[in-house]
Amino acid sequence: MTYDMRSPDYLDEAKLTKELERVFDLCHGCRLCHDLCPSFGTVFKRIDEENGEVTGLKPADWKQITDECYQCKLCFPKCPYTPPHEWAIDVPRLLLRDKAARVKREGMTLQDQALGHTDLIGTLASKTAPVSNWALKNPLNRALMEATVGIHRLRQLPTYARETFAQWWQKRVPSHPGQQPAPHLAMQPASPPASGDAPAAPAPMPSSVALFYTCPVNYNQPEVGKAAVAVLEKNGIAVECPTQRCCGMPYLDGGDLANARKAAADNVASLLPAVERGLKVVVPGPTCSYMIKQEYGELLQTDDARKVAANTMDLFEYLAALNREGRFDKAVAQAPGKVAYHVPCHLKAQNIGFKSRDVLRAVGAEVTVVDKCCGVDGTWGLKKQYYEESFKIAEPALDAFKRAQPATVVTDCPLAAIQIAQGTGLKPRHPIEVLADAYGETT
Repeated sequence: MTYDMRSPDYLDEAKLTKELERVFDLCHGCRLCHDLCPSFGTVFKRIDEENGEVTGLKPADWKQITDECYQCKLCFPKCPYTPPHEWAIDVPRLLLRDKAARVKREGMTLQDQALGHTDLIGTLASKTAPVSNWALKNPLNRALMEATVGIHRLRQLPTYARETFAQWWQKRVPSHPGQQPAPHLAMQPASPPASGDAPAAPAPMPSSVALFYTCPVNYNQPEVGKAAVAVLEKNGIAVECPTQRCCGMPYLDGGDLANARKAAADNVASLLPAVERGLKVVVPGPTCSYMIKQEYGELLQTDDARKVAANTMDLFEYLAALNREGRFDKAVAQAPGKVAYHVPCHLKAQNIGFKSRDVLRAVGAEVTVVDKCCGVDGTWGLKKQYYEESFKIAEPALDAFKRAQPATVVTDCPLAAIQIAQGTGLKPRHPIEVLADAYGETT
């Protein structure tokens, strides 16, 4: 039942098939996730067609089941049999294992290769903007993209900024240059409680953070990164931006373990010095924070990776922690008003609660929560073969936004924002932008 990517059994085809059959035989007996995603619908249908015998499924069936999984991760928190349960079921990691085994056997598809290289594409597209943005909307070019790399011609794609967030940061003089965490606020291990005492309170949040700003912020939405810096500094938090690259999730989605591991190793090496000085790594993108928290330790199997993972927080998870400590500035110039907030799947999978909602409510926002998947999740919803399916999955969320009639639609997930915009005509914003506006901070 290995999910250890470095195990010699990980890519063993016979052992993989045995594990697929073991896990989905148990899933067949439970069916709690029967309507969660297309993968479960397909696997249960095929098992029923085989008279309840999972051993009757063929390689083509497993391929379809794996490809229909868009790695939302929601089956993991929903499943009662995940580790440390003796059955140790982890369907997302099992299907990533199946994808990686296929890549070893057949090689990477051109589609997954193209979607994996976000830094390369982002660098080229930003340098050539606004021409690149024109090309991404040109019908002839989009038809060519669909025919060659399999991105649906009707899928709205993000635009690219001429000046990336990293370039803006390099030219900026930070408001708190060189500030280190205050000694009493630097991360300290909690003292063990005396026998019979209540558990010790968690250590306070450090007053400096390392911002892992993400590819979408760097290349597509630098205004989100600027808003994050403005809000953090408004709350007396010094911001550092260590050298960084794509988190590696697009590589992992495509089964490219080598490049995913290289991305993880590079980012861990860059972020570790900040963590060792007591800083938290804060991330404004839920997929990237999930990747660092949950996958880096599995990919690298090192203490350094686990240390970085343990000290990584979603941006609003960090702000909510400041609020609990009484250190969050609630004095806003103008309350955000009526907000419809979409909860990204990769935040729910982190089991941290609805922190963006909580912080927005703390500054007076009237928040309606839309707790439905938008069906994009990583690179899956960009692919031509899943374009229509992604909108079927997103339909309940899109209907909820239309009914809410909010002044502002917000989501932490940039890909969910694309789906919401295309499906409703509304223009979602990142919650950190709404918070910066409430403070009256210009970005």
